[in-house]
Amino acid sequence: MNAIVTAVSGSSRHSFSKPNQNSIHLLAGLGIEGDAHLGTTVKHRSRVAKDPTQPNLRQVHLIHAELFDELASKGFAVEAGEMGENVTTRGIDLLSLPAGARLMLGESAVIEVTGLRNPCVQIDRFQKGLMKAVLGKDEQGNVVRKSGIMAIVLEGGEVRPGDAIRVELPDGPHQPLEVV
Repeated sequence: MNAIVTAVSGSSRHSFSKPNQNSIHLLAGLGIEGDAHLGTTVKHRSRVAKDPTQPNLRQVHLIHAELFDELASKGFAVEAGEMGENVTTRGIDLLSLPAGARLMLGESAVIEVTGLRNPCVQIDRFQKGLMKAVLGKDEQGNVVRKSGIMAIVLEGGEVRPGDAIRVELPDGPHQPLEVV
């Protein structure tokens, strides 16, 4: 199966869920035009409170639609954009990408993966028990965070549902994703 964008979402407000859009416009070095998290420095409220001068490594949030399938099998109903992601994908294992992987979205947008999203209490406020459902354990007992990945925008462009996603891995050795 080819990797594709299944939905795009954005919001000018700092809200947990983001409404789906027909398209989003990525701006190099900034993020998604009109989105509350647009900028070169952190925009997530908890990070702004700690140090508002930190670089914004969370300009674009991506979640794989396969997570929604998994959650549905556990009794949760979650749709694209409802967990705050900007880009919903299908056919790509986002969580296994290394730091620095580049994703080409649509005709011209290029983003660089910076790390994992750390699920927070807002997930349980959205649906009780959802936080536990987006956390798992690997064979060694390490926590696995399934609530998506974060990226920065290297090259701008329009991104729409149905757009192809092409992955370019960084030169090795590959670094696993950590929370950003």
